[in-house]
Amino acid sequence: MDRFILNKLIEWKSSLNRKPLILQGARQVGKTWIMKEFGKKYFDNYVYFNFDENNDLKDLFKMNKSASRLIERLSLTAEEKIYPGKTLIIFDEIQECFDALNSLKYFNENAKDYCIICAGSLLGTLLAGPKSYPVGQVNKMYIYPLNFEEFLNATDNNLYMYYKTINKETNIEAIFHLKLKEAYQNYLIIGGMPECVNSWIKYNDPSKIFQIQDELITLYENDFTKHNSKINSSKLLMVFRNIVPQLAKENKKYIYGKVKEGARARDFEEAIEWLVSAGLINRVYQSSVPRYPLKGYDELNAFKLYLFDTGLLKHMAGINNDSIVLEKDFQFKGALTENYILSQIKSMFDIEPRYYTFDRYEIDFLVQNKDEIIPIEVKSNVSVNSTSLKKYIEKYQPIKSIRYSMLNYKEEEKLINIPLYLATKTKELL
Repeated sequence: MDRFILNKLIEWKSSLNRKPLILQGARQVGKTWIMKEFGKKYFDNYVYFNFDENNDLKDLFKMNKSASRLIERLSLTAEEKIYPGKTLIIFDEIQECFDALNSLKYFNENAKDYCIICAGSLLGTLLAGPKSYPVGQVNKMYIYPLNFEEFLNATDNNLYMYYKTINKETNIEAIFHLKLKEAYQNYLIIGGMPECVNSWIKYNDPSKIFQIQDELITLYENDFTKHNSKINSSKLLMVFRNIVPQLAKENKKYIYGKVKEGARARDFEEAIEWLVSAGLINRVYQSSVPRYPLKGYDELNAFKLYLFDTGLLKHMAGINNDSIVLEKDFQFKGALTENYILSQIKSMFDIEPRYYTFDRYEIDFLVQNKDEIIPIEVKSNVSVNSTSLKKYIEKYQPIKSIRYSMLNYKEEEKLINIPLYLATKTKELL
């Protein structure tokens, strides 16, 4: 399947200021595959080193600090010549070797012609620590589960070709609106984890998707003990399993007392930070005012937590497939749709989305587009009656606002209605 991050990797390769690249993301989102695919498609060859599988590699980096010497030893180890600019050097599971992580600065300072890309399980939790990697000496890039557009490309190429042509002037005919809505429903069920998408393409079997999602959740929960030594693993488990109950509340603001009675921030804030760094949850801060720059008005003690993949959230919430396919109305549907929208727009804007409350009203998300703050309302179906966005527009007079729903595309004076299946085209439609 095609991953759109390849375009960003091509830009990195041709950048004049290229540094060794660290690829971050949750486990099982396809980091190893994308590194090898990148090496196959855009280099003469690639050499792959896995620090979890080969302990001898750790000694190689412990004994050598010279970039040229390391290149020589790595070439001998791979039994293949490493050419500057033509060979992609891949370091996988690099979190298992601090000397290798630290060596990136030597490569950046003394061997800039060589292309080096790294990844690792829960690498984000390591990089979040103080002085744990050569700051300023590396580039960083994030890989997420497949978004809806990638999912459509993988599962229905003909429909994807039509999807690519949609713009502001497109009149989306009823037949295509229906097909795209069905594809969106499939995405809510399957999600964007590569293994789930591959399984659906091969077998078209919902029971296999259920099994894979169950195994992935178990894998992540096992990681809390296996890969973590500083934070109580039971706290990580409690926070992770509490995502669904927190989102099921009418007011989705995170409440520590819902995790454990009488709990305070100090009891679980480290666990939350770990899960955010691991890429397993997305944190959305409340903004004190909807003003540019958005980052300057964070209420750090008020936030919501969402899961990084909507298919896994649907699985963890125990939602039956027929509830989505038959468009049944259920309380958690709004939270599931919000999770979907966040996962689609999170990487689209330079500044991550926030949310906003005023008087008795709440705006689901705020995004910063250049110096413009845009309010977003999320609706899970065709019913779009809401007072919150209307009151916001009256009070703050934004240049434009966005409502996602199951209605077709429509642009009014200050409001753009974007079908849920077009969320990945938001910037283009703006």
